[in-house]
Amino acid sequence: MDQLFKVLRRTVVLECYANKIAREALRDIVEPLKTMIGEMVEYALEHNASQKTLHRVFYERYRREYPWIPTRVIKGAYRDAVRRAKSFRERLKKGRAHTRKPEVRRVTIVYSDNQDWKIENGCLKIRTHRGWVELKYGNNKQLHRYLYGGWIPSSELKLKADGGRRVLAYITFVKVYPVFYDKRNVIAVDGNENNITIAIFRNSVLVEVIRIETGLGRIVIAYAVRRKRMSKGKSTKTREVKKKLRKLREGDRKKDVLYKVANFIEELARENNAVVVIGDISEDDKEKMSENKSRKLRHRIHQWSVATLIKLLEDRPVHVVRVSERGSSSVDPFTGKRIDGYSPLVIRTAVRGANGRYKVVKVVLRVAYVDGRIVERDVVGAINIGLKYLSSDGSPMALGSTGAHEVWVKLVNPHQGPTPLTEIPLAGKRLNHNTVEPYPSWSS
Repeated sequence: MDQLFKVLRRTVVLECYANKIAREALRDIVEPLKTMIGEMVEYALEHNASQKTLHRVFYERYRREYPWIPTRVIKGAYRDAVRRAKSFRERLKKGRAHTRKPEVRRVTIVYSDNQDWKIENGCLKIRTHRGWVELKYGNNKQLHRYLYGGWIPSSELKLKADGGRRVLAYITFVKVYPVFYDKRNVIAVDGNENNITIAIFRNSVLVEVIRIETGLGRIVIAYAVRRKRMSKGKSTKTREVKKKLRKLREGDRKKDVLYKVANFIEELARENNAVVVIGDISEDDKEKMSENKSRKLRHRIHQWSVATLIKLLEDRPVHVVRVSERGSSSVDPFTGKRIDGYSPLVIRTAVRGANGRYKVVKVVLRVAYVDGRIVERDVVGAINIGLKYLSSDGSPMALGSTGAHEVWVKLVNPHQGPTPLTEIPLAGKRLNHNTVEPYPSWSS
């Protein structure tokens, strides 16, 4: 059993309200800060400067010109400028920058040391040139959960002030979790447009495959059609269209599904003391996939939520390993033979809901025949992802079977968990609705 210590971070957005003294103190800081960050961003872009270089070049001058600004706010501005410069260079490299230099429209006051701020007596206190000022906030369950749950506030505090009473405070909490895992136990995850397929290995033996029907691809298509219908014959900049588009809940629905899938995978990993191995798809891979494709297909590719799922899993107390998905669906993991192509197959399954009623759900599969066996594309991809991690030479080739038992594919609804066992007729014979063609077991 191996162990590692993982540092988890959670950021709480605290809505605060400032009195007259606090508003004037923050206003005296915001305007000069905008000028300072603009100068430092230009210098950082031109000289590829670090925070240390910016401190050496600008600190003395800013202390003379703005003596009322706290020292640690100036140091926090270094971080902000370096981050803006790095982000602009990345956008410039990808051709997404529309100006020659970044525009500083809004600034964030960054306190780089917790000596200058504290949470006390139900308010957030910050040190300014006018002394300690208070920012009142209401009841916040998330703040109290981290504040009294063993989490430690980090040294950095970010404040966003719009000149009015409302001030947004961003407080990051840190906690170190011990993670125990066995290298031979693997939860291999293959992310697809409408499902997440999981292959479970115990002691390097494939024991179970789970298919989670997310329907994210159908959500993307449905909302694209709805947006097109709303804006037909109208500009998307009009007030009426903007109001309608803001009411759409595409992002919230997708996040809800992804959070439930991440919780399910985390629970599997902790039950099996396993490593989560997930196929990685970068933005560059998406760009290559979308070349010479139609506008609708490019939209579907760039709405693929694998990167978001990876970030959610990496922010959990489990060990996550990324592997390349290249060639994971084109090789049979049991024979090593190349699969030339897949054919679509639609099956219908009976799913029982929370109210006890049954609903027929259509599942779209991509299958191929290899040596008289039927293999499914997403299941093959998940198994090969696990093999890439388990095989010492990185070869996605399954070794011989170690037993006569079979491995079944289980269908899972992200909102309700594994579906209950129900028999349905399919192609003249009765099969369990939550199973696909069995796969032989193997070990690496």
